[in-house]
Parts: sequence; structure tokens; C-alpha cells
Amino acid sequence: MTNQKPTHETALAFHALHIPGRPLVLPNAWDTVSARLVEEAGAAAVATTSAGLAWDLGTADGDRLDRDRALGAVARVAAAVRVPVSADIESGYAKDAAGVGDTIRAVLAAGAVGVNIEDALYDGEGAGDGGPLRPVAEQAERIAAARAAADAAGVPLFINARIDTVLSGAGGVEETLERAAAFLAAGADGIFVPGAVDPGTVKSLVAGVEGPLNVLVGPGAPSVAELAALGVARISTGSSIAQAAHAVVRRAARELLSAGTYDSLTGGLDYAELNTLLGGAR
Repeated sequence: MTNQKPTHETALAFHALHIPGRPLVLPNAWDTVSARLVEEAGAAAVATTSAGLAWDLGTADGDRLDRDRALGAVARVAAAVRVPVSADIESGYAKDAAGVGDTIRAVLAAGAVGVNIEDALYDGEGAGDGGPLRPVAEQAERIAAARAAADAAGVPLFINARIDTVLSGAGGVEETLERAAAFLAAGADGIFVPGAVDPGTVKSLVAGVEGPLNVLVGPGAPSVAELAALGVARISTGSSIAQAAHAVVRRAARELLSAGTYDSLTGGLDYAELNTLLGGAR
């Protein structure tokens, strides 16, 4: 094991990686081997993907995974690497703000120094509230509870407030900025807006958000250099690397079972290299 209980210094070091124009680039991981590979590739930190992690545990994404299983996986990731770890905790694995505080205490015990907390609603959880997102005041309360729990533990946890206005179609730049201001005031350190990759939109968000802006990338998105030039401070791949990895599994399985050939396996990592990576002293 490498990372133990997160320290004040480790958390501050993770904060310092969020530089507008020189973004923290996160190829998101979902298990021990993906985390080690991301670290070995040179990433300054490792962030988990909630979707990839849920799929690895045999569960669909979208607030269906229980806290203990999710944070058990986070603990294994944190124990596997030397760099800071940020945990995607969906909407906090809790029904109310007090529960979010409990989750944060568990996150810190797992060894992470950052979290993503999203404002999306799933499975009719907010039926009657008029939309797919939590009301601003309710989400701000949940973020404030996360902040209070981390502060009480003496760890300056980086709270990345995910806003799903663009991704869900629930709002544009104006609505996003309103939510961002409220969440930053409640104790968030950064703002994450999945779905916002159009350069004009990103530029408006960078100008309007009073904190580091995180965007989600994948095929078709602007390059890291282009997003850096717009002032983005953090770039995530989310579940896209996990999706690509699982696509290889399906292609290889179908090819083997239908054609009886193995071309899909070309380019795989060397057995000895992976064995050394996972078996070496840390």
C-alpha cells in the first residue's frame, strides 16, 4: 500500500494542480490496474470514474451503487498509487446532507483528497421538483455538509461541484453560472460542467466561474492544448477510457466465438510488463 490517511499537505498539493491555462489532465481510472497504468503514464493525480467503477462492481451507473462498495473500490485505488486520488462519489451516496457528510468522512478514510459531487437526480428521487437536477438550495446544503465534514477532519478536500445543466439539457450558460456561484459559496473549490466542450461555451464558463473549471472530454472534443488556451483548469475523460477498454473485450470475444480468430487482441500490453507493474514493491 502507498497512500494512507490523506494529509493536509497532499490535499494542498492536489489543489495546486488546478491551474487555468495549465490544466490538470485526468485519464479516469476505475480499478487498481487502470489506476497504476494512469500513474505510470505520468498523470499527476488519479481520479475515479463513477460509471467505470460501478460497471466493474456489476452495477449500473446513476446512484445505484452503495457507499461501502464504492468507497471500498476507492480505497483500493488510493492504496495502489503514490499520487493524490480524487473520488467521483456521484451525488454523495446519501439521501440528505447529513449523509453526504458521512460519505466524506468515509472518503477521507479511503485515502482520497478530492471528490466530485453532482447535482443530477436519478430514479425519480426528486419527483415534483420540476426537473432532472436537485434544487440549488438543496445541492448547496449537500456541498456545505461535505465542506464541514472535511474541515472538521482537518483535510482541505478539493470539492469539485458537478453541474449537469448542459449534459441534461436543463439549462445553458446562465443557469450554469447561477448554480456555480451558489455551490462555490457553499464550499466547493471547483466547478465541473460535463457536456460543455464548444469553445464559445467553455470561454463563457471560464470567464463567469469564480474558480477552476473542469470539462469532460472524449472523441470529437477540442484538444488539451485548445482547452488550455481557453483557460480550463482541469480536464477529465470520465467513463470514456473504461468504455474503450470494454469495447476491446466485446470485439475480441465476438471475433473469437464467431470467426475463430484473434486479431482484436493485437496491441495488447505485455504480460511481463503488467505483472511487474502490479507485483513490484510500492
